[in-house]
Amino acid sequence: TPQQLIADDRAEHDPGWSPDGKMLVFSARTPRDPSRMAIYLLELSTRRLSRLPGSEEMFSPRWSPDGRFIASHNIDIQNRLMLFDFTTQKWTDLFSGRHAGAPHWSRDGRHIYFHSAQEGRFLFRVGIGDRKLELWANLTGFRLARGVFGAWVGWTPDDQPLMLRDEGTQDIYALEWQTP
Repeated sequence: TPQQLIADDRAEHDPGWSPDGKMLVFSARTPRDPSRMAIYLLELSTRRLSRLPGSEEMFSPRWSPDGRFIASHNIDIQNRLMLFDFTTQKWTDLFSGRHAGAPHWSRDGRHIYFHSAQEGRFLFRVGIGDRKLELWANLTGFRLARGVFGAWVGWTPDDQPLMLRDEGTQDIYALEWQTP
């Protein structure tokens, strides 16, 4: 039976599970200032809701496979991808300067993969330890289907990209009809 987990009227976005399945992480508008976003944690057993420290103006959180980190976008001109470390309780820059759509942690937790539509269409990965940015795939010429939030890119459990391809509605076909 579906149950409402949060009683207030905030609009929650982009939820994700903790690795142990006991918590949810999501971005939402802050109650005091609905124009601002933040990252929240919800303990499912107690329904306790808490804001992640320093997460103002953050969205699209992704929990690392080992549970130590949360990667999230910072809403600013620099298009920063930030990393929250639960051990130190601090945010650090993972990298900046390129929009990181559809971020995805690698299975081993050593990289984050993402899609970038800047300067063309590319898939990248960035190393968690060395912060090294690598081109994963060039999608120039591949027509990605676009939705309300832009192009959709997902990832398989073995870190392979999934994409929706736009076959278009502008192709011309010749059909030959044969009556039965």
